[in-house]
Amino acid sequence: MKCLVTGAAGFIGAQLAVRLAERGDEVVGIDSFLDSYPREVKEDRARWIRGFERIRFVEGDLMEADLEELLEGVEVVFHQAAQAGVRASWGQTFEVYARNNILATQRLLEACRTGVGLGSPTYNDTPTRIRRFVYASSSSVYGDNAPLPTPETAATQPYSPYGVTKLAGEHLAMLYWANFGVPAVALRYFTVFGPRPRPDMAFCRFARAILAGQPIRVFGTGEQSRGFTHVSDVVEANLAAVEKPCEGEVINIGGGASLTVNEVVACFEEIIGKPAIVEREDVQKGDVRHTMADVTKAKRVLDWEARKPFMEGLAELVESVEGFYGL
Repeated sequence: MKCLVTGAAGFIGAQLAVRLAERGDEVVGIDSFLDSYPREVKEDRARWIRGFERIRFVEGDLMEADLEELLEGVEVVFHQAAQAGVRASWGQTFEVYARNNILATQRLLEACRTGVGLGSPTYNDTPTRIRRFVYASSSSVYGDNAPLPTPETAATQPYSPYGVTKLAGEHLAMLYWANFGVPAVALRYFTVFGPRPRPDMAFCRFARAILAGQPIRVFGTGEQSRGFTHVSDVVEANLAAVEKPCEGEVINIGGGASLTVNEVVACFEEIIGKPAIVEREDVQKGDVRHTMADVTKAKRVLDWEARKPFMEGLAELVESVEGFYGL
């Protein structure tokens, strides 16, 4: 199977590209190296995936790339690329989020719909060549008042501009399925963690600070909670979304562990063997209080459930951060 993985040098995209290559699939990976965090982190992941013969890596922007060439022979698109981060999505930077999360998604869907004649103002009825379009959505689409655990039928009321852009991309994917038969499925990820994380992610910041004996910032009381999902489980959910009949569906992808931030800090202390120096700050705009996925649908439709134990996954993350940052 030939696959396109967007955001292939990203946290989830790189893990997915490697998993596909290891099982024998041919992978085209594209990443634009957005400047939302230091380039060397993505370069490290890019070097990792370039080491696989079955992965062809392209540095490029989905808004400018030759999508017709990228999609040549591709059966499955895993659209992982996005401008990530809730707190940075306010103000003037929203334009960047709209471009990379909404407009780029629409352009890619359009390319999957037409298959040929990209750039032509005339719509055509060329049948899509794509077997599946897997869109990486987010629990951020639910907002701050969702029932817990949250089913897919809960109202979508994003609490941040980032959440708005992810929901817009989700709607686009479903529109292209309903109108043009692009076989899209949206997977709503719940707080993904694991090795080779983004440096702006809380788990990465916590690990680096505790390892270095520096303070960590905890927003609010620390009693806000999250349902955590290991990146390896997210990767397996993507693979299941290709094999199972799930076109036109939105599906929660969440782990079994639900912990408060304070409990997470205690877990880091146990694994690292050092106490955390905690500095508390005001709650940040856009941060929801609690998230937890109802994964009944994922079990039924995808035959999927999270398997990685939380502490095992957290230890992997610490080891990865310690190695990359030389701590």
